[in-house]
Amino acid sequence: MSLAFYRKYRPQNFDELIGHTELRTALQNAAKRNSFSHAYLFYGSRGTGKTTVARLVAKIANCKSRFEKPDFHALGEPCNTCPHCVAIDGGTALDVIEIDAASNRGIDEIRALKEGIRLSPTLFSKKVYIIDEAHMLTGAAFNALLKTLEEPPAHAIIILATTDYDKVPATILSRVQRFHFRKLPLKDIVTKLKKIVDSEKLSIGEGALALIASQAEGGFRDAESLLNQVASYNQSATEGDVSKMIGKVGDKTVAEFVDLLIRKDVGGALRFVGAVYGDGHNLTDFNKSVINHLRRTLALRFDPTLASEYGDELTPESLQVLLTQSLVLDPNRAIALIKSLIRAYSEMRYSPLVIAPLEIAVIENLK
Repeated sequence: MSLAFYRKYRPQNFDELIGHTELRTALQNAAKRNSFSHAYLFYGSRGTGKTTVARLVAKIANCKSRFEKPDFHALGEPCNTCPHCVAIDGGTALDVIEIDAASNRGIDEIRALKEGIRLSPTLFSKKVYIIDEAHMLTGAAFNALLKTLEEPPAHAIIILATTDYDKVPATILSRVQRFHFRKLPLKDIVTKLKKIVDSEKLSIGEGALALIASQAEGGFRDAESLLNQVASYNQSATEGDVSKMIGKVGDKTVAEFVDLLIRKDVGGALRFVGAVYGDGHNLTDFNKSVINHLRRTLALRFDPTLASEYGDELTPESLQVLLTQSLVLDPNRAIALIKSLIRAYSEMRYSPLVIAPLEIAVIENLK
């Protein structure tokens, strides 16, 4: 059985890790100095690399080549060829324990961790505990973990990973080093997808990859999973194929609709909505994309320097369209339209006919 892309192309060292420059530098420097902390908290959006980096820390802390070769040690990278690295990559390392806190969230599981962590590593120099979805632990479980986090054995490293930082108690936060995994720029995700496409000998254009990346909302894993799905359907998929498959229209289509709104073309806008609906796209998501497009265009109307910020989220072509539309946008009409579309978005989720609230919003603002 072939591996999913997000597993097959998971970074095997820090050099392959795209983005997270400050985090990568900090952990590599810690590796070079043999000064890993006893406890870390990795937090951020889903699919941004928290578990991947946790496994890299486990590999670097236990890589035999680093201990045997001083020159290699100075690189702050795992070798990926020694028995320890291979065992961790294969998921067979007895001294690297991964715990899913979503299904092992009680005090009994943490008590078992406290008992196990006292024992010396079986084969490795460091015993590494990776607790995924750490925010799901119960209050009693967090309390049981406190003393272990504060004074763990010298041979242990504990890494907590979470998508919900606010649910982690302050008493835990004060005992760990914290690293924020930010959402990744669209261009970085597209770069990674291009490498996979080339490696897999696929023929999927940049427009299709950009649409996949935008749907992933800053996470590599979601993007790689979507690419896997698209490749299974058509190894030469176009942007249109991707749009139909995931039910999301691309930036170009959204921009065409916004052009109709700016020109107050009521008939054209209604026909456009009908065509999107008829093609089977998710109209609620389409409306959300239109709102996002309009709010960016409105912001650029007042501050064109925001283009540098939006450049992380959009392709150069999409950004140029936004800048062009911002020059002809009527701010007052745009504000009223955005408010109507937001109201329509809420109503669409409960309407017996999902297209109706969006059509009414169009008519109200363009008549």
